[in-house]
Amino acid sequence: MPKVVKSDLEWRKQLSPEAYTVCREHGTEAPYSGVYYDCHDEGIYRCLCCEAPLFHSDTKFDSGTGWPSYFEAIEEAIIEKSDESYGMERIEVLCANCDAHLGHLFDDGPEPTGLRYCINSVCLELEEE
Repeated sequence: MPKVVKSDLEWRKQLSPEAYTVCREHGTEAPYSGVYYDCHDEGIYRCLCCEAPLFHSDTKFDSGTGWPSYFEAIEEAIIEKSDESYGMERIEVLCANCDAHLGHLFDDGPEPTGLRYCINSVCLELEEE
């Protein structure tokens, strides 16, 4: 899949104001507010911005945080970047295909990986199986 590059204006036209703030300006949606935090439907979660596949529903788990959480991303779907904003040391996760901000990665997830990809619902689109 070729890298998706668009101007700021193109992203603003494509995305809702909330999606633009989160995906393009590295924002965060309020916990328990997103459509997917308590979704149990099967399928593939894709990037809202470019439709790249990011997570399989069978890797989703209830982290109790109010955001959709996954213990594993689809291979080569995610870019990890150091994030030291707000006086914290975290790992930001971005879509490898369009650089959309998705959320953060933590090491307090379940087996088999021990990882928790904490993702904003507004960045995702579920393709049901």
